[in-house]
Amino acid sequence: MGRRYLIQPFLTKNYPIIHYGKGVFLYDKNGNEYLDGSSGAVTANIGHGVHEIIEAMHDQSKKVSFVYRSQFTNEPAERLAKQLSELAPGALNWSFFVNSGTEAIETAMKVALQHWQEQQRPEKQVFISRRLSYHGITIGALSLSGFIARRERFEPLLENYPSLSPPYCYRCPFHSTYPKCHLQCAEELEDIIERIGAKYIAAFVAEPVIGAAGGAISPPDGYYQKIKEICQRNNILFIADEVMTGMGRTGKMFAIEHWGVTPDIMAIGKGLSGGYAPIAATLISDDVMKPIEEGTKVIMSGHTFSANPQSCATALAVIRYTLKNKVINEVEAKGELLMKKLSPLAKRFPFIGDIRGKGLLIGVEIVGNTRRKKSFPRHWNVSQRVIDHALESGLLLYPAASGHNGLDNNGILIAPPLTITAKEIDVLVERLAKTLMLTEQSLTQLERS
Repeated sequence: MGRRYLIQPFLTKNYPIIHYGKGVFLYDKNGNEYLDGSSGAVTANIGHGVHEIIEAMHDQSKKVSFVYRSQFTNEPAERLAKQLSELAPGALNWSFFVNSGTEAIETAMKVALQHWQEQQRPEKQVFISRRLSYHGITIGALSLSGFIARRERFEPLLENYPSLSPPYCYRCPFHSTYPKCHLQCAEELEDIIERIGAKYIAAFVAEPVIGAAGGAISPPDGYYQKIKEICQRNNILFIADEVMTGMGRTGKMFAIEHWGVTPDIMAIGKGLSGGYAPIAATLISDDVMKPIEEGTKVIMSGHTFSANPQSCATALAVIRYTLKNKVINEVEAKGELLMKKLSPLAKRFPFIGDIRGKGLLIGVEIVGNTRRKKSFPRHWNVSQRVIDHALESGLLLYPAASGHNGLDNNGILIAPPLTITAKEIDVLVERLAKTLMLTEQSLTQLERS
């Protein structure tokens, strides 16, 4: 190809050139087949090349693809907002559309600040997140994130927000076990609030299931109930980052529903359009909106492409396809089947420390010593080795951090499209077994050198 003009994630790496996708499979220009075991970046919820979605996109493009939100509203955006209101828990009845999950989190932060400002409480401006977390790559969202590898280069630009321990049962930060631990990881929020002062805190932000920063860490029962109760008692908003987990990924439309908790603000993206168009949303409750409605009546946020009719029509088509085909109804059973088939691999490969997750968001943590849960050396970059071997085996996986402080590169996410069949799950597991065999050989060579 000669010199390159496109900035790729790794500048010197030769990436396959994609040709087309169909269902859970992708095909490159050389005809190689890949099972999309990660839905891209946990995005392609209904798979690739779905004719109904393509038709809906084409129909909208024949009408109008872009209008500026300060000049017009449009029917797809209005219908999508109404649909999300009907799907979301509680009174999350307001939608602010943006282009990416990061922007949805930034908007959530801005709305939280404005909620308090409109009530003459501008001092409430501190956000609390968790030590293992990832909320996006822009400055505000990255300031919330505890994903050290993604934030360390930009530390001079970031706010140093307080964070609490993750609900990481495999590596309990309090060296305890559930339920003997009495959910200390949730109680720690109370300690942080007491130290800072509730009057200064705007919101607590969390991914219902920790994604790339921890490898599908799902908290035990009672965790979010306690978090919500602490937030309510201290007059602090609870923001759920459902960018990765929302739109059915864990077996419910939104992962937070597993714990019967309703956030005050919720960020969604990725699966909202299934990757067919760039769109994300910040869902805001009636209670959060009330002082803004009664005050300035303007949310000070927005992007050029916010609520564009092309992306909104696409997202609406994806939701309708998902509901019509009852895709989410089968996710829990498919997740259980996948976990059952992964279990023998944990016995076969001694470096698999933990397999965890919810629905079709499953994390695998790789360790050098399963008894001591000791990680491999960081410079071995085990996650990337697994990803590379998976590519050789015709499987796409997603890297995840791991370890007590999230500094180890020893995790992977398995998150195929929600439409995957039982036979395709067999193919996924077969290719994963080949991947792990190549990984075992690679690790053995490293240990000998």
